[in-house]
Amino acid sequence: MLTIQDVLETNQMIQKNNLDVRTITMGISLLDCCASDGKTLCNNIYDKITKYGEHLVETGEAISREYGVPIINKRVSVTPISLVAGASDLTSYVDIARTLDKAAKEIGIKFIGGFAALVARGMG
Repeated sequence: MLTIQDVLETNQMIQKNNLDVRTITMGISLLDCCASDGKTLCNNIYDKITKYGEHLVETGEAISREYGVPIINKRVSVTPISLVAGASDLTSYVDIARTLDKAAKEIGIKFIGGFAALVARGMG
């Protein structure tokens, strides 16, 4: 149970020390989005991110209101795209990057992490 002292101390940290929560991150596995057709792959990725991330921003804001601590960034982290797109017919991952950007805008976030490749140590 919170005491009045706890509340006053937290209020002081927010007002005088600029206490905030930098980021909340939702992790989404895209492994089940794999498809040999690039268009299907992009549609699967978009659908999954928008389905699972649909309430991320409003949930973050609700948590912020409940605890009285600002949450600055809401973001999504996904499976490295090189793992998801490896079996597709795509020769360029630009369409996937556009799909991620479109999904981020749809759910109201500014950052999706995961547009990356896993490489062995020593690769250039």
